[in-house]
Amino acid sequence: MASPAEPLFPVVSPADKSWVERLQVPHILYWGIHVACLLGLFVEATTTSLCLFVGTLALRMFGITGGYHRYFSHRTYKTSRVFQFLLGFLGTTAVQKGPLWWAAGHRRHHKYSDQPGDMHSPRDGFLYSHFGWIFDDRWYPTQLNLIRDLARYPELAWLDRYHAVPPVLLALFCLAVGGLSGLVWGFVISTVALWHITYSINSLSHVWGSRRYETTDDSRNNWLLALLTMGEGWHNNHHHYMSCARQGFFWWEIDVTYYVLRCLAALGIIWDIREPPGHVLTRGHASSGGD
Repeated sequence: MASPAEPLFPVVSPADKSWVERLQVPHILYWGIHVACLLGLFVEATTTSLCLFVGTLALRMFGITGGYHRYFSHRTYKTSRVFQFLLGFLGTTAVQKGPLWWAAGHRRHHKYSDQPGDMHSPRDGFLYSHFGWIFDDRWYPTQLNLIRDLARYPELAWLDRYHAVPPVLLALFCLAVGGLSGLVWGFVISTVALWHITYSINSLSHVWGSRRYETTDDSRNNWLLALLTMGEGWHNNHHHYMSCARQGFFWWEIDVTYYVLRCLAALGIIWDIREPPGHVLTRGHASSGGD
């Protein structure tokens, strides 16, 4: 149950939103970027632009999975303050607002998963869980009460407030490297693909797949979504035990984000990676039929 100090559904007044949000500019930009994908039909898909597409998609996906999700939301490993900022900066280029807002919303999702108060449950409608919740005024503010451990860093607060700056810089980089084709494929189409692949965890991962663990929500494991999201598709695993950096609990569950984190740990960039405990793996192995 929510405490009196933390309403189940936050009340949002016009004062809680910036002038940009009050003018509905984010809505226009969101759908405008979708429409701009049609430019891909009219500009040549050069080798450079396609490399930019793949590179920006993969790097920003890791910014969401390894940064926003496994670090900022769940603190499943430790790192330096400098690399923490770099993770936040990379995640912000994904055009999914700032690290404080994202982490607070995700912590709320786990607290109320598929219950009243969840920001994006398919029980409120599939399309709402996929992208409709983004336009719900209730979720505009950054819920600082849920991320006090992160809000004490002024550089993260700056990123959260000026979250539009890194995407603009990335767009200019793509334009400089690949011209109009680089901008369209490396930023516009890449961003929309990244959005909907990310959204699939909010929507599809709660309706499509298998359930190894009996959780209080509808989370499911899905190998295809795991491949598309660098490991996030092992969603039932994650909801059963959210405090570890590894979401593919077994060798056959491909978790690219975890592999990258292990490489970073080998280089000394991150450390104290949290693993699933033995009792979780034992229970999961039994549920899998001992494979």
